[in-house]
Amino acid sequence: MLRTSLAFAVAAATALVTAPVQAHAAGFHKYVALGDSYTAVGDLLQPAGGPLGCFRSSVNFPHDLAARLHVDLVDASCGGAVTADMTGPQSVIGGTNPAQFDSLTPDTDLVTVGIGGNDIGFGDIVTTCGELSLDVFGNPCQQHFTVNGTDQLVARIDALAPTIDAVIQGIHQRAPHATVVVVGYLPVLPASGGCWPSMPVAIGDVPWLHGIEQKLNNMLSAQAAANGALSVNPNGVTGRDACQWPWTRWVEPVIPAQPAAPVHPNPAGQNAVAAMIENQLGS
Repeated sequence: MLRTSLAFAVAAATALVTAPVQAHAAGFHKYVALGDSYTAVGDLLQPAGGPLGCFRSSVNFPHDLAARLHVDLVDASCGGAVTADMTGPQSVIGGTNPAQFDSLTPDTDLVTVGIGGNDIGFGDIVTTCGELSLDVFGNPCQQHFTVNGTDQLVARIDALAPTIDAVIQGIHQRAPHATVVVVGYLPVLPASGGCWPSMPVAIGDVPWLHGIEQKLNNMLSAQAAANGALSVNPNGVTGRDACQWPWTRWVEPVIPAQPAAPVHPNPAGQNAVAAMIENQLGS
């Protein structure tokens, strides 16, 4: 995901009107992919152009999906993106990624958007939970993010919902004939247990963090449904998180076994997301 998570994980590794849209996979001509690093990043050894700091890969789910559907792709995604980067330029290492909505045109007929993780502070969450995880058997990160009995991450997700609503509405306005698919985030952690120190999260924090990601995905799906869009919600995916064997997992741990970003989908995970989207499109 994400604006600060890439920097943290690399360091750790080295020490408004909507119209209902019908799902129809056949006949797409122009596909635009919007999103953060969970969209952009795949195989880091196979870049796809754009500013270096976007870490955009030719092995990510947009490229995989475009190949599956035999459709032209404009990949506007960029690592570290937040919802504000849909309508404004994003400064990154090596240049500036234009406002992602600039890629949308009236003839765009397929759009995927994967955004929101950075808005709730994914990088800060990863960093904080890692720093606190020496209390291996406790839940120090959950305690840190709970203030006066209120889970601050749940509050952030709730507060983000209207912004996601506006993002989807903005896509419909700029690409009024497009099928829009809101894409959630592959599970980073299992439902319980974890794998400290491969993923530096205290055992007691694992189910809580897993639940936070599920709440984010559910919110994204709910906003999609409310705004005439489809959604891919990976909450049902099990046995593919960063704690699994290298040949099984779809998300890499802090020290990747593949040329993928730490705490991000690997090429197999990206291809799996492409398959989920294709299935949702009804092909």
